[in-house]
Amino acid sequence: MKGQQKFRFKSVGVKLFVILFCTIVLLSSVLGLTSYYTAKGIITDEVAAASSQSVVQAADKLDFLFAEYEALSRQFAVDSILKADMETVNNAAAGTVAKVAAEDRIRRKLDSVRGSDERLMAIRLVSKSLVDAESYKSTGISAVRSDEGIQARMKEIDAGKGNPVWFPVRAKGFFDSYSESSMTMGRLLRNIQNPEAEYYMLIEIKGSALTDVLSNLHIGETGEIRILDPAGNIVYGKDNELLGQSSYIKVDAGQTAGEEHSFTSDNEQGVSQLVVYQPLATADWTILGYAPVSDFTKSADRLLYITLSVVLAAALIALLIGYVLVRLIGRPLGKLASLMEEGERGNLQVRTNFKGQDEIGRVGHSFNRMMEQISLLAGQSGLSATEVLATSEQLVKASGATSTHAKEVAAATGEIAEGAASLAAEAESSNRNVELMGGKMNEVAKINSIMDNSAERVIAVSDQGAELMKNLVTQSESTMQMMELIQENSAMLQESTHLIRSILSPMIAVNKQTNILALNASIEAVRAGVAGRGFLVIADEIRGLANQSNESIQSVSRITEEISRHIDNTVKVVSEAGPLFREQITSVRESSVIFESVRGEMEEFLGLISQSSVSVSELNDFQRQLGESMASVISVVQQTSASTQEVASMSSQQFIVSEELVALSAKLEELAENLQQSLVSFQG
Repeated sequence: MKGQQKFRFKSVGVKLFVILFCTIVLLSSVLGLTSYYTAKGIITDEVAAASSQSVVQAADKLDFLFAEYEALSRQFAVDSILKADMETVNNAAAGTVAKVAAEDRIRRKLDSVRGSDERLMAIRLVSKSLVDAESYKSTGISAVRSDEGIQARMKEIDAGKGNPVWFPVRAKGFFDSYSESSMTMGRLLRNIQNPEAEYYMLIEIKGSALTDVLSNLHIGETGEIRILDPAGNIVYGKDNELLGQSSYIKVDAGQTAGEEHSFTSDNEQGVSQLVVYQPLATADWTILGYAPVSDFTKSADRLLYITLSVVLAAALIALLIGYVLVRLIGRPLGKLASLMEEGERGNLQVRTNFKGQDEIGRVGHSFNRMMEQISLLAGQSGLSATEVLATSEQLVKASGATSTHAKEVAAATGEIAEGAASLAAEAESSNRNVELMGGKMNEVAKINSIMDNSAERVIAVSDQGAELMKNLVTQSESTMQMMELIQENSAMLQESTHLIRSILSPMIAVNKQTNILALNASIEAVRAGVAGRGFLVIADEIRGLANQSNESIQSVSRITEEISRHIDNTVKVVSEAGPLFREQITSVRESSVIFESVRGEMEEFLGLISQSSVSVSELNDFQRQLGESMASVISVVQQTSASTQEVASMSSQQFIVSEELVALSAKLEELAENLQQSLVSFQG
């Protein structure tokens, strides 16, 4: 049982099936997975580019918001009336009425600014001593505190030397006294001539104001927007509990200085995230948005399902093709090998039933003709050996009878001396004939040995032909696989090219229409004059977006060119298939030459058998001459019966010759039996 399993595993059909199945499934899997990961990469890059533009626009809005409050603080810093009022309040020589009037103007100014902007939570003028009685604030806010944290933040404002200093969003405001979060901008209102009149100006902005600005910015389905400081701490986030904590996903200084504004990174759970960022121009902060890559690549997962379906279909097709190949090639070759093994064991009745006209069918027909000729030769040799054996038996009987008669003649008479010489001469002649007969029989034995060698060479040549046929089948299968893969790759690449072109056509049309609309909008804005400036800015933004769309279309065009190069590679694969066809033609020619040599060996085998037949015929002639010689001996004995002495002498010589003739006849009989046994292994 183990031997049969091993033989099946080594068969040509099984090898062809395994190679074909593994090749088709492997190539289909590699092509599908490559397309899947390429599509994911393209989608991720495009989404990153679009998200980067959204983050840049959001950063511009924040910079615009922060610039408004910086401009407001500069108005306070250069307001001469406010500066005079603060000097009056801090002037000990000023009267109480003047101080009260100055304080009232300061508070009304702060209240007016606070009331004109809903995004403001409070606006304060805090004295350097942090004394609440010497500080001024808009209505509806709590008093000033002076703990260590607040003093540290005030020192940061001092270090700014009159420049704006932005503080991160705090859950309870700058002084930790509110019920909602706020972001604070601090500035020192300097007064070189009167340092006692210098105040800290604090503009506290509601945290919801940042939420409103960033509400239209979405990164994926479950993305999150954050603002980070240079140390990677969270300045603003969706969850106020994370404020001030270190963000797991950060932007390095080297990344900030680069041209790219996106990268991929893992979050705390190890999930891959697409990260986009943009530094702010007003504050030393960076707006950062991230979302799982899976949010953008869900559409590409359909390619994975398609790939799995294609691999499954390819496996089924490979199974079907492998089964067909096993039936068309493996099974006939296995059957032919079994028949050859039967012929090697001596069964000459085996025949093939191949009906095809291909190489396998031609081999089967040639095998049938070869076995028929070998059967005919074996039958003829068996008949000749039988005849030789019968003749040998007759010769043994005749020799025995001759020996008996010689004894009787020697006992009965001693007067045949004169005929002894003639009898001896005839006996010598008979001896030479018998020796010649032995030589001819040796020639028959040599010829039979040569026949055995020729049969072995026929088997060796047949094995070579079978091996070459295996190589031919392997090469044909490799060529068929390459051609099928070429067709599949070409079809898939052509479909991809048509699909991309169909997508590009409406995008190009939309881009052109957008440029035309932006140009018309710019013209109308110029006509409208001052009233159309805002519309002119919007038109410029639209034109910029159109240019970005044009760049995306160009990148897709480059991808289309890359697909064209893949098609060129497919053409190269077709050109590489040519040498395999030429190798197949060479193998077929070699097979033809080998089988022609088989025919030559068989013709030589027939010639040797013919020589064996001639030798056997000559042996019969010599046997006939021996009989005539023995008849002459009898006549001589009758003529010389008068001489007893001569007869006695000749009788003794005849007895010796008869004994030798009996031994030679026994040897001839043994040789004939050996010849017959050597032909028994061939079942004619």
